[in-house]
Amino acid sequence: MASGVRPSTQNPSDTSTGHDGSTGELVGKAARQISELVHQELALAKAELAEKGKEAGRGAGLFGGAGTVAFYGGGTLVAAVVAGLAVALPVWAAALIVGVALLAIAGLLAAAGRSRMRRATPPVPQQTAESVKTDVQEIKDHLKERHA
Repeated sequence: MASGVRPSTQNPSDTSTGHDGSTGELVGKAARQISELVHQELALAKAELAEKGKEAGRGAGLFGGAGTVAFYGGGTLVAAVVAGLAVALPVWAAALIVGVALLAIAGLLAAAGRSRMRRATPPVPQQTAESVKTDVQEIKDHLKERHA
């Protein structure tokens, strides 16, 4: 042809040198996109693990509170035994009532702490794992379409 433009002899389904760019450009673009995707997934995992860590910290704090209250409850029960041996019924009975009440509070705090700890486990970033699975499947589907 006089204009210097050759007619295309390429198969329309072959895009390795078509309008999408050269193979090197496509590989570079894919590498950049994969890098961006990995960075985004890592950021999501970091945020998710931070939230689970906060929840575990709250649960641990409640367990600590339960231990402190249980310690005072035990001390009060000891005082009740001492008072019961030293004096008549009214002194140790009052101390026993206070001790039982403190131990009941400790039980409630322990149950709340246990509930918080269960919410924080397993410490696997589940949303990120699902997102990565979706991304991998999309990449596989896209590669199958390119090679089909």
